[in-house]
Amino acid sequence: MDRKIKLERKTKETEIVMELNIDGKGVSKINTSIPFFNHMLELFSLHGFFDIYIDAKGDTDIDFHHLIEDIGIVVGKGFGDAIGDKKGINRFGTSTVPMDESLTSVSIDVSGRPILVYNSGIEKGKIGNFDVELIKEFFKAFSIHSGITIHINVLYGENLHHIIESIFKNLGRALNQATKINPEISGVLSTKGCL
Repeated sequence: MDRKIKLERKTKETEIVMELNIDGKGVSKINTSIPFFNHMLELFSLHGFFDIYIDAKGDTDIDFHHLIEDIGIVVGKGFGDAIGDKKGINRFGTSTVPMDESLTSVSIDVSGRPILVYNSGIEKGKIGNFDVELIKEFFKAFSIHSGITIHINVLYGENLHHIIESIFKNLGRALNQATKINPEISGVLSTKGCL
């Protein structure tokens, strides 16, 4: 089964090219022009063991919102398309790992029902020139366009960088679990027979 995809999105605000291999090794090449966000996507790829290439440009002279949201759309759609009919996948994934003083839990369901529950405690703040509330916009766009239910719960933490890093690592790990092909599963993991 080949679970690779290449997507492009071009609007008046952003231009994004992405290549994704769900069954990769955690190799990434990320260029969003936003160094902090590049770093988060690299962690996401590494801890999820999928390969991803992203080249993204946008109207960052206004702010980072359009670019972050549109990257979420493209990466989410990429996962949704690459997963395909969901036959044989574990469907669910959960990860809880610390980043120094921060502890975060992420649980997902590759259900076809996009829902984001985001209990981060992060409303405002900056890491360098990056507005941390944009992280929620990325996850919202990712959930909607992938069709994945995502529950993000920050259990505790003080440093904003550490909290967000923990979230991205956990999402990668949860996606790796949920999208793995399991030979014990025939068809899709649902009593309805479809997802």
